[in-house]
Amino acid sequence: MMPAYAENSCDDLKNFKMAQLHVDSVDTVTPADTIDFGMPILPPVPANATFCRVLLTLTPTKGSSIRSEVWLPPQKDWNGKFLGTGNGGLAGSLNPPHVAMRDAVARGYATAGTDTGHVGEGEGWSLNGAWALGHPERVKDYGYRSNHVTALAAKALIKAHYNKAQKYSYFQGCSNGGREALMEAQRFPHDYDGIVAGAPANAWTGISAGFAWNTKAINETPESALPDDKLAVLQDAVIKQCDLIDGVADGILEDPRRCVFNPAVVQCTNGDQADCLSAAQVEAAKKIYQGPRNSKTGAQMYPGYPVGSEAVQWSQWITGPKADQAFYATELFRNMVHEDAAWDLSKLNLDADYAKSVKKIGPILNSDKPDMSAFAKKGGKLILYHGWADGALTPLGTIKYYERLHAKMGAAATAKFMRFYMAPGLAHCIGGPGPNDFDMLTPLEQWVEKKTAPDTIIASKYENEYAKLLGMEQSEPLRTRPLCPYPKVAHWKGSGSTDKAENFECRADKK
Repeated sequence: MMPAYAENSCDDLKNFKMAQLHVDSVDTVTPADTIDFGMPILPPVPANATFCRVLLTLTPTKGSSIRSEVWLPPQKDWNGKFLGTGNGGLAGSLNPPHVAMRDAVARGYATAGTDTGHVGEGEGWSLNGAWALGHPERVKDYGYRSNHVTALAAKALIKAHYNKAQKYSYFQGCSNGGREALMEAQRFPHDYDGIVAGAPANAWTGISAGFAWNTKAINETPESALPDDKLAVLQDAVIKQCDLIDGVADGILEDPRRCVFNPAVVQCTNGDQADCLSAAQVEAAKKIYQGPRNSKTGAQMYPGYPVGSEAVQWSQWITGPKADQAFYATELFRNMVHEDAAWDLSKLNLDADYAKSVKKIGPILNSDKPDMSAFAKKGGKLILYHGWADGALTPLGTIKYYERLHAKMGAAATAKFMRFYMAPGLAHCIGGPGPNDFDMLTPLEQWVEKKTAPDTIIASKYENEYAKLLGMEQSEPLRTRPLCPYPKVAHWKGSGSTDKAENFECRADKK
């Protein structure tokens, strides 16, 4: 084994040469240095590791300017592997990948992340899609190219730095990063040996149609708005009706699809009251559950949202005065579909605009192809997951995608390379009322390297859910539960604490 690099060996990478790549800076980071996540909920934290930090600009086309980072731990700490990390939202910053990259170098990985080819505005990632307007190559970089060229660059730097290639390559991402993960498997099956895709925004066109539909539903009339107290009324009614379907009264539905809930049961009968919904609010809720539909045929463009977690994230994403879904729908249709800076949601023709988006940007942004035979054939392994309490991206969309893939490739072929997990009580990628902390990378490593396919994965619920991210010691979990390979669901065995995973078993519900 080679000795740990001295600082000048890190500096040697300043002279690294590769076509369509420029090394912007090279620095040695020490454990006491800080890492900036660029998000208010996550202040800068100590790096807790020594690594060589390389900042790059990649220019695969004349219209491209992709900023990427590669972090290389000392040879003595390197596990011989590479981990690519996903971005979030409309990207536009290198800060979001830092969360996963910090964890990666702590595990001994060489790791990389990218801003996906543009500089955004706002806290952590782009809150403005104007970067796409009139820049088709930037849209392609965001859609699929940036992570691929970053992987190629990172692997070349690894070989230059360690004098040998990585043994295994992995990719991990959630939300837009989950879309990126599936894009890598579908477009560039040889980039990675194993991939973790969480809560993927892999059907941007259908998702954006849903965002626009939801925004219209809560603004149909002044009485249609759903304030937070009415979201609590909805969720409480769902839990009261359906919590015991899974056998445990814990405020969480193991499979919300088994709950047949009509929001009309909480409609006010004597004027607007605090513990009920107006007729307009009931109609708005029904539309959110229903999902976007073609106005002429009634065909569903994309699935709606499940019941049981309305008060978890709907306010942030769907119903609040500054709901994120309205922003994303506006930015995508304005800058990528219509390419008109003056366009806004008041001009929406959902039937026509959705059809136009599918044709124009679907081939660039969507990673929803139901055939991953090339990735499977080369021996790739993929773990897909989604939280049932996700208020940003409906988990029903991911289920629909998995079932399409399962039908296309067949049960046997799918089982050889893919596992899918639904996480009850997990919100959008992190947080939520259920056990929301789990490790998908370790079972993926075992599958790729040891040929041991994953089965049950244990999820934990902690009092301080951000302790690990903030570099703090984590307390004992308040609750643990098994995450089951889809379509199996965790069932209490009938004895022992319902806060202990060992008292549950995974089995398929009867349809």
